[in-house]
Parts: sequence; structure tokens; C-alpha cells
Amino acid sequence: MNLPTKITVTRLILTVVILVLLCVPFSDFGFNIPRTDFNGVQIQWEYIIAGVIFIIASLTDFLDGYLARKNNQVTDLGKMLDAIADKVLVNPILIVLAYNNFIPVLVPVIYITRDIVVDAIKMQAASKGKVQAAIKSGKYKTACMMVGLCLVFFYNIPFVFLSIRVDWGLLYIACILSVISAWEYFSINKELIFSSEK
Repeated sequence: MNLPTKITVTRLILTVVILVLLCVPFSDFGFNIPRTDFNGVQIQWEYIIAGVIFIIASLTDFLDGYLARKNNQVTDLGKMLDAIADKVLVNPILIVLAYNNFIPVLVPVIYITRDIVVDAIKMQAASKGKVQAAIKSGKYKTACMMVGLCLVFFYNIPFVFLSIRVDWGLLYIACILSVISAWEYFSINKELIFSSEK
């Protein structure tokens, strides 16, 4: 296992740590994570810690790909694990945040549905010998989602003091871009999708 793949595995491990922080009822085990009142904002420190870890995990997404390309260490295992790590880093966290009423339920519904549709299109294209490269709207979607989630973890500070939901705004923009990118993937590959040739 080369270094880029190890970094990808690290991202998976960090994601598990984030999910544990957000899902485990630590108080039931006699361990109370402190809460702080910050200028009227009630901060649960497990979310701040999870946010820091999320930022580190997000940076590894850039680092593993950069090192793999730079050192000519791109492997099938690395590509597979990277695709899994990308989905695992965002999708389960969206579900948990929605369940905990930190974000609207509509966000994970749209975002995850889009992932399923696009993955199906890519698989169909790949089965007919076409590798579908990432498109710009998909990259912008990911950027908006990552920044939006970071703000959610940090309670939308400093925008919360201005009563502006920048965090939710970025998540909604990411959802809109999700739909746009899904349509673009479909448009690019519709001839292959409806082709009867194998």
C-alpha cells in the first residue's frame, strides 16, 4: 500500500471518528462533553472537534490525489478507496446532521440521490468503454458542500451574529449544483445510456 492510499485510508478512519463524536450518547456512559455559551450561541464541543477533524479529512482528499499523480502512484485500489472515502466523508455526515436538526433534511435527500444517479451513469458509460471525467459544476458542488459543512460544524460563526445563514445557503447552492451536474452527466452520456450496443 503506497503513501497516497494510506492517506485515503486515514480519511476513512477520520470519518469514523467524526461519526462516533456525532452519534454516540457519551452522557449515557457518564462522560459529559462540555458546552459553552459563546455570545448567545450554545456550542457543543463535540461538533467543534468533529469540525476540526472534518477539515483535516477534507485536506487529505486533495493531498492523496496530488501525491498519487506527482509520484506516479495511481492504482486501481487507490482510485476505488478514494471514491469510497469521498462518499463516506460526506453522505453519512449529512444524514447525521439532518437527524440532529443541524441542517434541513432536504439537503442529504437531494445530494445523496444525485450521487446515486451520477454513479449509475458513470457505471453505464464505463461498461461501454467510456471513462467520464469530473465536470466543473460537480467540482463547484463539492467545494460549496465542504465549506458549508465546515460552517455548520462551527455554528455558522461569525455569520450567526449577523443572522445570515451562510452555512445553509452554501448547502442549498451545493444541492442546486448537484442537480445541474447530474443533468450534465446525463446529457453527455445519454446516447450511451440509450444505446442498445454492448
